[in-house]
Amino acid sequence: MSQTKTLKVRVTLFCILVGIVLAMVAVVTDHWAVLSPQVEHHSATCEAAHFGLWRICTKSIVMRDSKDNSCGPITLPGEKNCSYFRHFNPGESSEIFEFTTQKEYSISAAAIAIFSLVFLIMGTIFVLLSSSKKRDYLLRPASMFYAFSGLCIFVSVEVLRQSVKRMIDSEDTVWIEYYYSWSFACACSAFVLLFLGGLALLLFSLPRMPQNPWESCMDSEPEH
Repeated sequence: MSQTKTLKVRVTLFCILVGIVLAMVAVVTDHWAVLSPQVEHHSATCEAAHFGLWRICTKSIVMRDSKDNSCGPITLPGEKNCSYFRHFNPGESSEIFEFTTQKEYSISAAAIAIFSLVFLIMGTIFVLLSSSKKRDYLLRPASMFYAFSGLCIFVSVEVLRQSVKRMIDSEDTVWIEYYYSWSFACACSAFVLLFLGGLALLLFSLPRMPQNPWESCMDSEPEH
């Protein structure tokens, strides 16, 4: 592999590394979406919520001098209580979320995120084998694993987005407003970096194509 191509591969792997960190942060944190109920009395205590793939956190906020009918922002001080979704841990209690959203959506988003992490681990193993044994062709399956991981994150994001949308549109829900928070942004950024980085790594790890009609692939520079 030429020095120019080696530099491109290293830059691409750095971008993929950033994507891996963002994906891990998104999966383990609880700030994918923030939900706000309607507030009838501005001096009353309202209960906002933010959740991720595994847990939901509710926060009791005292509203004062608010001109709108929403609860929050979530950064205001208040008593916070976090619990795992009941379908992940039957011993925990999360009645608000269980009542207003679909269990299947939450399980699907979490399961797809786990597949994404598995692909990340497989891709990293192939990259380490490639660097330790000087076998550049191992970068090709690694690139595919990273691209698949990015696609899984995208599907997980879309499943959770549909879950929030259906929850807000439901007649049984108490939530009237929502917005996606920084964990959601991390997941979207991870998708872009992993998917595009995987495709770029595949392109850079391919052998050089013949430059002349009479030159064969066997005549191109060998891989080390």
